[in-house]
Amino acid sequence: MNFPERFSNLPAHAWPRLRALLDVHEGGGPLIQMTIGEPKHAFPAWVTDVITQNAVGFNSYPPNDGSPELRSAIAAWIMRRYAVPVDPDTQVMALNGTREGLYNAVIALCPETKNGKKPAILMPNPFYQVYMIGAISGACDPVMVNATEATGHLPDFYAVDAETLDRTVAVYICSPANPQGAVASRDYWEALIHLAEKHDFFIFADECYSEVYREAAPVGALQIAHEMGSDLNRVVIFHSLSKRSNLPGLRSGFCASGEETMREIKQLRNYAGAPLPLPLQHAAAAVWSDEAHVIESRAMYAEKFEIADRIFGNVAGYVSPEAGFFLWLPVEDDEEAAVKLWRETGVKVLPGGYLAQDVPGVENPGKKYIRAALVAPKEETERGLMAIRDCLYAV
Repeated sequence: MNFPERFSNLPAHAWPRLRALLDVHEGGGPLIQMTIGEPKHAFPAWVTDVITQNAVGFNSYPPNDGSPELRSAIAAWIMRRYAVPVDPDTQVMALNGTREGLYNAVIALCPETKNGKKPAILMPNPFYQVYMIGAISGACDPVMVNATEATGHLPDFYAVDAETLDRTVAVYICSPANPQGAVASRDYWEALIHLAEKHDFFIFADECYSEVYREAAPVGALQIAHEMGSDLNRVVIFHSLSKRSNLPGLRSGFCASGEETMREIKQLRNYAGAPLPLPLQHAAAAVWSDEAHVIESRAMYAEKFEIADRIFGNVAGYVSPEAGFFLWLPVEDDEEAAVKLWRETGVKVLPGGYLAQDVPGVENPGKKYIRAALVAPKEETERGLMAIRDCLYAV
């Protein structure tokens, strides 16, 4: 059997790699799971009622782009949240989870060559794994741009050499950032949009953590492009109900952009899409239209961040994140810290290097960090954080 060479050298994925690291050891206490970013706050109780009331929809094929009600609810949310008017018929498409959209955007939008060369796609390092596999699937070079303390934990795309920028077809950027919780400012977005205009590439803005913030609501890529009067076709935003509404199992997200870009994305969806079942689309429309549960969930995360600040406030190198629901904690060695923590306390965290790639001549930017997810109930989260502090830090 012959298999594609482009996937033959993929690094081990984070989760089987973590199991191989920890499962050979016995935990030192009751399991406290702080590895995966799977929200555990309650989702709105009425979601199941909406699904049940519309269950007859399971008897029908769902529309590829999302039902008119769902697309209208999303467009209305974008207007409320970012003050950007978008046409629900031509500028919005429902997704079966944003990972699908982030992956397929490359296939739908990125050309096979640029300036006579193999195209490149830039992405932050650490990064969400689908960025890399999307680039590889689209026959593009994935180019890791380190996001470190020195760069404010966001990638400095201006530091990329001109030759690479001239063959760049797209940039992935996550704000608020996973795992560091850094937020792209208005100035950051403006600079990135100017760079995209100069070198003619797309911006794929992964904004899935946009509604989990502590103080000011993060600005968004489409919002800034609209305010600048830039071509909205250059920017594609991706959002989800997974983090916003604690509904990762609903698999409901969306992408939005200018009409020309969305036409290309929808064309691919016509042939290769996996639309959300209609009863779930009805539920998603109701959830996008409600903010009360989002405010309540955000307040619970704020409490947990206050607990984290109290526990780690005296830890050298601790940075209190602006948004998201992860802590990016400094350690000497990520794997050694994760194993020590598991063996001595029963707390599981993710070694930071598993979220990043080695860049020639530069140390893996995640190697000296661990990621701890603040998704469990408050009391369990507090126990986990105290165990991390007492085990790994002398304060």
